[in-house]
Amino acid sequence: MNADQMKIRQLVENWVLWRDAGHWDRFATTWHPDGWMSATWFQGPAADFIAASKQGFDNGVSILHFLGGHTSDVAGERAIAQTKMTISQRAEVDGVLVDVVCTGRFYDFLSRDNGEWTILRRQPIYEKDRLDVVDPGASLNLDPELLARFPVGYRHLGYVQTKAGFSVKPGLPGLIGNTVARLYAEGAAWLAGAEHPGDPR
Repeated sequence: MNADQMKIRQLVENWVLWRDAGHWDRFATTWHPDGWMSATWFQGPAADFIAASKQGFDNGVSILHFLGGHTSDVAGERAIAQTKMTISQRAEVDGVLVDVVCTGRFYDFLSRDNGEWTILRRQPIYEKDRLDVVDPGASLNLDPELLARFPVGYRHLGYVQTKAGFSVKPGLPGLIGNTVARLYAEGAAWLAGAEHPGDPR
């Protein structure tokens, strides 16, 4: 791992630590001024994502992250990073407290400006998820129609977030399929000098 790859790894770790701890000023430094965040419940400029995350944090929304393996490809002032992660959310569903855990990867388009790496675009890849009731004695019946709205990679996460009042986007990248293949192609184009880091919309 070279110096740039080490800095990128630290950037990705800072994003998670500062976001989950509510250190919003420091969290903002991980983003490029033109940064864009895509997630199940949010798609938009990084500044708006920071504001929405802070509002949720202040209102008791519990969404946490944990990181695993990491790799990055660096081409001059650009890079693509992939980092294994889990998204964990605790919420009530129909009066029952549940934990939902989604396993996937952060797929990041990065830019180095004035010597500092920042995230220009983040697109999670959702690989699989599960839902558990917090009280082992509780029971919960899921609505199969609502569950079927979302891809297998974030089916339960989308269910819980919809029940919590979020508008969840369908069709986000999973482990396989055309959507994630397009994301990989956008990443390759970014490293090759494309003007924009793909089309997050």
